[in-house]
Amino acid sequence: MDARLRQALERAAEVERQLSDPAVSRDSAQLQSLGREHARLAPIARLAERQARLESELEQARELADEADPELVALARAELVRVPEELAAVSAELQGLLIPRDPHDDRDAIMEIRAGTGGDEAALFAADLYRMYQRYSERHGLRWEPMSLSDGTLGGIKEAIVAVRGPEAFGRLRRESGVHRVQRVPATETQGRIHTSAATVAVLPEAEEVDVKIEPNDLKIDVFRSSGPGGQSVNTTDSAVRITHLPSGVVVSQQDQKSQLQNKLKAMEVLRARLLDRMIADQEAARSRDRRAMVGTGDRSAKIRTYNFPQSRVTDHRINLSVHNLGDVINGDLDALVEALRVASRQEQDGV
Repeated sequence: MDARLRQALERAAEVERQLSDPAVSRDSAQLQSLGREHARLAPIARLAERQARLESELEQARELADEADPELVALARAELVRVPEELAAVSAELQGLLIPRDPHDDRDAIMEIRAGTGGDEAALFAADLYRMYQRYSERHGLRWEPMSLSDGTLGGIKEAIVAVRGPEAFGRLRRESGVHRVQRVPATETQGRIHTSAATVAVLPEAEEVDVKIEPNDLKIDVFRSSGPGGQSVNTTDSAVRITHLPSGVVVSQQDQKSQLQNKLKAMEVLRARLLDRMIADQEAARSRDRRAMVGTGDRSAKIRTYNFPQSRVTDHRINLSVHNLGDVINGDLDALVEALRVASRQEQDGV
């Protein structure tokens, strides 16, 4: 048995044992972590069991092929055609699941979308990206939970922070981090000229308290009155919260919730995600300072994708891939781009 498969099966058995431990059921953080690991390992265990069953069937068919009974021989020959094909497909799927992957991929994600250069058009483009990722998430059964939303003019968005929850949420979206550029004729353009605007996307793995140790003395917490539209009590009390993590200088503000406590909890969730993202980025940089591409590194320093409306073209500059179905992409059909980026990332990790 392949050593990697053996390790995965041993770990799957250990995870199941831990999940049945009453002490684990009382530790919500550990239970959540083990649940994610079980969801990843369970398909490997099922495929390994199916592979073993097919290998046994293949051995039996080979033995029957030497029998004197013509009917048994005919059945055996049919099995000797079917079983190897099915076994090859199962083995290939199993090997794909055994490829080492980032353990953070199974986590929920925090997505931050901000309008960049381009004024009102950039805010409109940020709103387009917001809807695009919302539709993509819904296509894949992921929950889209807005945490903070700052509206721009003309229906645009200045800034949005969203929690995306579900299987492989971060793994699916992590390579969307970067500067996204749009080329189109804005609705406000009277002479038909094409403008270029930009928006930034940051995708962070949602952190748990066990991932990032935050000391209370490292935090500066300010409260202030919410601004902008809101319901009863939102704009009339000091419910908005600003948290500064003094060692790193990271600042998080939250004002969308009605109570100061709710805003503080949401702000701490975003703060943990940003600090974990910073830790991962530092580790990735230390391991891969000489990488040629940005795929999988989370580097947001240059544009990663251009959406050209006149040509109905979307180009991902990291892998030089262009697709000519911009309308479908903007409506959430990102599968071709996401899968191509995954393949490129895997090849780069393997040194291909």
